[in-house]
Amino acid sequence: MLDAKYGYVHSCPTNLGTGMRASVHVDLPGYTKEGVKILQARCEELHLQPRGTRGESGGQTGVTYDISNKHRLGYSEVQLVQKMIDGVNTLVKEDRDLQKKA
Repeated sequence: MLDAKYGYVHSCPTNLGTGMRASVHVDLPGYTKEGVKILQARCEELHLQPRGTRGESGGQTGVTYDISNKHRLGYSEVQLVQKMIDGVNTLVKEDRDLQKKA
């Protein structure tokens, strides 16, 4: 789309705001064993978005996930990155607990 003030504007609407998507690849074998639906539900509670390491529509293989901040609008870059860091730290701790349970 061509905007007179901003030029060509093209972005996924979910990236409005800062457009900041901070992500990390992390191994979560405990959550993988429990099931992807369990991980997705937990990520929803933590305002995170789990993806496979092959991109948004590439699917998930193995125990490695791409975890990112879910929100893009209404938060500063620092808040978005901190939310991702805190959430991933929580997931890793919980994953270790899940592994011990097995």
